[in-house]
Amino acid sequence: MLIGRDAERRVIEGLVAGARVGTSGVLLITGEPGIGKTALVDEAAALAVGLRVLRARGTEAEREIPFGGLLQLLRPALADLGRIPAPQREALAAALALSTPAESAGEVGRLGVDRFAVGAATLSLICRYAEVKPVAVLVDDAHLLDRPSAEALLFAARRLVADPIALVIAAREGESHPLAEADLPQLRVGGVGLEAAHRLLAGLPVDLVAALHRTVAGNPLALLELAGDPEQLQRLPPGVPVPVPALLAEAFAARAKRLSTAAQTALLVASVEDGDLGAMARACNELGVEVAALGEAEQASLVTIADGRVEFRHPLVRSAIYASAEPAERRTVHRAMAGAVHDADRRAWHLSETVLGTDDEVAAGLEVAGRHAVERGAQAVAATAFERSARLTESVQARALRLVAAGQAAWFAGLADRADGLLAEALKLEPPLLVRTQANELRADIAVKCGSPARARDILLTAIAELAGAEDKLDELMIGLSADVVNASFRLGDAAGALTAAGEIDERLDRVGRSPARILGLLSSGMAKILAGRPGTDQIREAIALTPSVAMERDRRQTWMVLAPMFLRESGTGRALVEEAMGERRDQVAVGMLPGLLFHLGRDDATTDRWANAVASYDEGIRLSRETGQTTELAITLAGQGWLAAHRGRELECRGFTAEATRIGTEREIHLAVVWSLFALGDLELGRGNPADALPQYERLVELLSTLGVLDPDLSPAPELVEVYLRLGRNEQAAAAARTYAVRAKEKGQPWALARAARVTGLIEDDDAWFEEALGEHGRTLDVFETARTRLAYGGWLRRARRRVDARVQLRLAVESFDQLGAPGWADLAAAELKATGETARRREPSTADELTPQERQIALLLADGQSIRGAAARLFLSPKTVEYHLRKVYTKLGIHSRAELVSRLEDGGPGRT
Repeated sequence: MLIGRDAERRVIEGLVAGARVGTSGVLLITGEPGIGKTALVDEAAALAVGLRVLRARGTEAEREIPFGGLLQLLRPALADLGRIPAPQREALAAALALSTPAESAGEVGRLGVDRFAVGAATLSLICRYAEVKPVAVLVDDAHLLDRPSAEALLFAARRLVADPIALVIAAREGESHPLAEADLPQLRVGGVGLEAAHRLLAGLPVDLVAALHRTVAGNPLALLELAGDPEQLQRLPPGVPVPVPALLAEAFAARAKRLSTAAQTALLVASVEDGDLGAMARACNELGVEVAALGEAEQASLVTIADGRVEFRHPLVRSAIYASAEPAERRTVHRAMAGAVHDADRRAWHLSETVLGTDDEVAAGLEVAGRHAVERGAQAVAATAFERSARLTESVQARALRLVAAGQAAWFAGLADRADGLLAEALKLEPPLLVRTQANELRADIAVKCGSPARARDILLTAIAELAGAEDKLDELMIGLSADVVNASFRLGDAAGALTAAGEIDERLDRVGRSPARILGLLSSGMAKILAGRPGTDQIREAIALTPSVAMERDRRQTWMVLAPMFLRESGTGRALVEEAMGERRDQVAVGMLPGLLFHLGRDDATTDRWANAVASYDEGIRLSRETGQTTELAITLAGQGWLAAHRGRELECRGFTAEATRIGTEREIHLAVVWSLFALGDLELGRGNPADALPQYERLVELLSTLGVLDPDLSPAPELVEVYLRLGRNEQAAAAARTYAVRAKEKGQPWALARAARVTGLIEDDDAWFEEALGEHGRTLDVFETARTRLAYGGWLRRARRRVDARVQLRLAVESFDQLGAPGWADLAAAELKATGETARRREPSTADELTPQERQIALLLADGQSIRGAAARLFLSPKTVEYHLRKVYTKLGIHSRAELVSRLEDGGPGRT
């Protein structure tokens, strides 16, 4: 029975009651050791009468066992494994060692299971298990879970919305682990009150209970332990705060010391194993003691023994026993346990604790354990195995190679700082050239994704300089490194750096033939040249033409191919590549790759009439960028969302998104995010009819682009400045800006820039032929917004030329396009121009489809395109119940009742579908 925990019990009762009626609830219980977290988890189990229960407990001995905690938790649900989507099923089966990686399709054997795929599978399996009846998921001592298990649980916890699931997690406060570092609802548990202490210690003198309560601040376990040895209070310095965990550990260690020597040895054996009584018996036999001696420890309330397992009363008991043993005793016990366990990987871990100095045989065993962990997707465990293997390795070169493997595994586990440190340590050992290059590539990848593109560029340039002196030409490797320099330079807005890298690439293109390296080189070189205002579109087109016939490494191909539409901005070239990449990555549950792809998909949709889709893609990209720690993608996606919000007239959203993007971009030198943010703020004011307020934003942007040496006309606000200058009566500046921009647009030769150039030239030259030319160029693009802006400018010019009938044609189309897109400010400007011709605009009524949230929109589109509930759930990494929950909201907002009506409303009732 719980004493003194009425408030905490009510919180848990509410969570369980919610699960009974189909609502998800998540709670992280934290507190110091002995504060009663386990008692609250037990109470949750008691309250979950009639619910299915999944339960696990973290232990120190299993922290390096890949997915040991997850297997413990999901074991009762594994019968439903065959009912979740195939890619998730394969990932989870490999992670839990239910199948070998060779049995799974794709690249699992080489790169291991994607950690996010295991998280998505965990969510799907728990939700499947909850379809029969509500489920209580209970996890105790979560700070002791192996990291891969904790990450999978966190992935699921963040996505529980509308499933009949109550998730209760207990973890020690002050410990670093994924669940503590997340944003889960939290209940911090403090000590019990004095009245509860009297009830706990009924029969003891009132003064003694008060003294005990004051000393340990109401910690229940400490109260019970010290009550058996009240004299210990007399040994404490008066007035000094007592560190309760240390006090408890000391009490447990002292109790163990009172046992027989055989019992102490058996207890030490138990402290290094995960509870398997059989393995403990074999190790005890090796040490010449009987495992039955553990009975003394059980009588002393240090352990419990049942069903062939030994469980410590509290994790502090285990750590106190292990910490109080002499180092030589610990090594002896680990050696005995290494001979007692049947699993080779666990044997390797135990042997690693017996070594003083180096031992190549033990190091090799740990390396094998690390490779097994990689295959199962337990990259954090693999990183520790490889690192420990390196520490035990005699050869400096072999040690460096294992440190690089540790760094790669740590990076794939999302541990960027640890990965960078391991790779830097490997480089200090001066490994062979190709190993150094691999380490530098990894360090650059970490830097460019985690918000330091300048550092990434510098690391890559160092690697290129080292390779340049090699006897072998290594052209393909050099092209790959130079392409990565272009990628970093693009985010930095470093046109000169990108152009230099393009020169390195061009020197080698003829030597690589029709290879993946040629495609990569053509794409990156072409994009670098466009960024610097040089001709590069032909190279991009050649690369796109080569892709169907040349196999290319998947990650790198998709990273570059999705950039093509952004640089070409024309219909029919490379656009399908973005959606193909997105579909492939969603199907493979490659969550880590999605932020970049979602940004490009959002950017692509934002330059068509699919603005609602763009908002949804940007929104998901922002959420996943935060979750995966990809700061660079976060900054540019925020900027993209802010720019689109400006066009949609959403002032507060625009300013919020661009403020965060600018802060990150300025701090991390991600100048691309700052460029787009300034453009957004200028467009916001221009669309509100405030040219004077738009001017400083555009002028700051021009100054920044000039400083960066970026001459790509697609990033220039010159057409906007021409309009601003004309409205402010600064005609000479408008003419100069228009002429300069027209030259750059002609040099690029792409329709988007040519259309904008022709539009502003028409405004300057007072010649409608330029406006007609602009509309012709717009016909080669898919950008409805820019086309409407040209019609607005053209219609205004026609009105001022007293050609009112002609003006009305253009202005009606402009109003209609802006309204359809969801750009009310621009529609108002066009409607005002139309009214000045003597005609009142027919305005489109806002559609309820426009009221859908980004996630509701994503779900609606997937279902309208033929996906099932389960298919949409798998693609969005949600549960089917959550999809149904959002779909009900969609139906309510749209006032519909069927899938057919949904398709019709999305086609007729708002932007977003083509």
